[in-house]
Amino acid sequence: MHGHPTEEDHQVSTTSMSSGDVAAALARLGSATIGESGGLAADRRLRPAWSGAAVAAPAYPVSCTPGDNLAVHVAVTTAPRGSVLVVDVGQVADRGYWGEVLTTAAEAARLAGLVLDGGVRDVAALEAHGFPVFSATIALTGATKDKPGTVGSPVRVGGVRVALGDWVVADVDGVAFVPGDVVDDVLAAGADRESKEAGFFEALKSGSTTVGLLGLDASLVRQD
Repeated sequence: MHGHPTEEDHQVSTTSMSSGDVAAALARLGSATIGESGGLAADRRLRPAWSGAAVAAPAYPVSCTPGDNLAVHVAVTTAPRGSVLVVDVGQVADRGYWGEVLTTAAEAARLAGLVLDGGVRDVAALEAHGFPVFSATIALTGATKDKPGTVGSPVRVGGVRVALGDWVVADVDGVAFVPGDVVDDVLAAGADRESKEAGFFEALKSGSTTVGLLGLDASLVRQD
């Protein structure tokens, strides 16, 4: 069980935190809290490819020619260790842009995970590897590997613009992105929200209601 954040915790800047500490703080708060605390919630079509997948790490943006995954193969060789590939495949979602071979390569390169706004395959193998993958669909048909793309340049994935320096928080609730220049603010707002909700939990157990705690106008609801 995690202790409640204190005012002193809120004042800690990410400039004094390691990348691992930032990742741990984001992961602990989770995508739902991050998405309600200044993070940018991706479209709900992006879901875990396998149950239990979760990741919080720096984003490495990738853009593919629709139907082709050459840029993904290149990104595995160029992305910094510990990063999440965030991949735009355009309007051709129904391809298996990622599978067990790329997962094995990504693990060898010490990458943290994948968010791909299109299809992946070999889902049982992805789960067996324990490699966090979030995708828009599952697709059997493979992609070509001979078309242009980009790595490291901004992309739009799940309706959100993602650039180098941004962060990804993805889990069972969905995917949220945090622009690099607001990580401090989002972490502070997330800790505040977590602390406030902890107070709600205690009050509800003591007999309070969500209507009272949230100041809701119950008169708007007709009671027969």
